[in-house]
Amino acid sequence: MSVLPRGLTVRRDAGLYGYERALRRVGLAPVAGVDEAGRGACAGPLVAGAVILPEGPRGLVPGLADSKLLTPRARDRCYAEILRRAVAWSVVSIEPEECDRLGMHVANLEALRRSTALLDVRPAYVLTDGFPVDGLQVPGLAVWKGDRVAACIAAASVIAKVTRDQIMTALHERHPVYDFATHKGYVTATHTLALEQHGPCDTHRRRFVNVRRVEGASLATAMVDRGDNEFVTDQAPEAAGRRKAGRMESAR
Repeated sequence: MSVLPRGLTVRRDAGLYGYERALRRVGLAPVAGVDEAGRGACAGPLVAGAVILPEGPRGLVPGLADSKLLTPRARDRCYAEILRRAVAWSVVSIEPEECDRLGMHVANLEALRRSTALLDVRPAYVLTDGFPVDGLQVPGLAVWKGDRVAACIAAASVIAKVTRDQIMTALHERHPVYDFATHKGYVTATHTLALEQHGPCDTHRRRFVNVRRVEGASLATAMVDRGDNEFVTDQAPEAAGRRKAGRMESAR
């Protein structure tokens, strides 16, 4: 359900805390915000965060903004403040294999549902960034660019982003050739070059075209190196099989 309660309106210029204040005035508290990080990356997990901020001065997080607008240092400061101040918060990670199996949009919805369900405090209302999320079990609203106009969504974006960056830095230690610590799994010229040189690793998402392309090229090269390309033929399968067997026999 993606609607505001009847009669309630919120101006987008009401400030970062306008949505939460308006919802609290009509008795809808606590309010949770949920957001994800890593949806557009071709490597690494999809991470979603959910946050309930307290009412009053304690809920005013210094420097809070959309995580994409903050420097890494500012994000880290906000992250620490959010964890210290939040009534409840949660983070979930969906691994590349599950992202490939579900598809990114479905995986994204599932991550937002899981992070909401993991909150220690049940919200009365949920604000999501960009599009509605079915199955939250509570009423909610999809807010366009919500991480820029709703504090709880901005807070969720920060904890999701910082958590995912930490994961990608750890993955860099396992797979240094891809430089995950720098680009965090997103498509960049450096990442593309590393993919072309080394092929994908187990943390790459196979649904992404750039990953499939280099994986296909790597497979074709391996087949040529092994001589398996001889199976690529217009002959009937039986004839192709006989030709391969004949070559193996003569080699002995």
